[in-house]
Amino acid sequence: MLLRRHLIVAAALAACPAAAADRFEPSTSVKLARGFWEINGKRVNAGAYAAGLLLNARMVNATFEDRNPETCPKGFEPEKNTDAFIAKVPEYVAHGANAFTLSFQGGHSGYEKPLNSGYDADGSLRPPYAARMSRAIEACDKAGAAVIVSCFYQRQDQVLKDAAAVEKAVRNTARWVKEKGYTNVILEIANEHPHEGFDHEVIRDPAGIVKLIRAAREEHPGLLISASGMGNGRLDHEVQSAADFILIHFNSTPLSEIQDRVASARKISKAIVCNEDTKTGEEGAKALQAAADALCSWGYMNEKHNQHYPFHFDGAKDDPVVWAKMKELAGK
Repeated sequence: MLLRRHLIVAAALAACPAAAADRFEPSTSVKLARGFWEINGKRVNAGAYAAGLLLNARMVNATFEDRNPETCPKGFEPEKNTDAFIAKVPEYVAHGANAFTLSFQGGHSGYEKPLNSGYDADGSLRPPYAARMSRAIEACDKAGAAVIVSCFYQRQDQVLKDAAAVEKAVRNTARWVKEKGYTNVILEIANEHPHEGFDHEVIRDPAGIVKLIRAAREEHPGLLISASGMGNGRLDHEVQSAADFILIHFNSTPLSEIQDRVASARKISKAIVCNEDTKTGEEGAKALQAAADALCSWGYMNEKHNQHYPFHFDGAKDDPVVWAKMKELAGK
């Protein structure tokens, strides 16, 4: 009887290897409850001004690589770059960050034509890239933070050969999150999905994004999924309806219009998250305050410091004014 049990267990592990030695034991989970964010079953920033809001920082090039030999910076080491971000995660969290945006295709590196993609042409995950994502996600889990995992970035999606490969990439990502056991992850199908820098129509088209959201949900029914609109603070109504939360950007949204954009999005009653705003310093602190006043989660993006090469992850020194405001509103 004991031998038979061992054989059954061995067969199960062989059929699902990610459920065996590769599966992570999480300590952090993220979910929505009545329109507010919770981590480990408790409302984030409870008792503070930003209670229930997922304050976040865009660190999409923390897992960057450039496989284009003509553009890759001499001496750049992807693993050391990820290490530098991981080393500062606890400090960012101590200063109010509840979440970080990481990406399988990064963000604009400050120079043109890098080859930075965690996907092969057929939509398969590339193991070295996935391993860096794993290390970063697990560091955030250890620090009690959530991660917004983004699949696609403009000027990188052309790596995927066709629409079927795009869908396969989404399915593989959602399945990977599930099989790894990550409970601190929510999913962004595409960064600024209507952007003209995307080659694949299925990403630019709202109906295509809805299809991809549904594909991810089929692979991982418990995963919270959305896609972000452009920097004007707007997101297509069809995408809002299909998504689990509304994901917007404020890059080109004036301070005076942030609350109007949030009010417009509230026509659909869902949590609203900004996970990209290029405002820094005093202007960034005011944008954070305006978003929090409107019950909108806000995302810090220090494009020149954190996202453009050479990438820097210096904790609160990245922007003392913004991080002080985030710490204040999070009640840290």
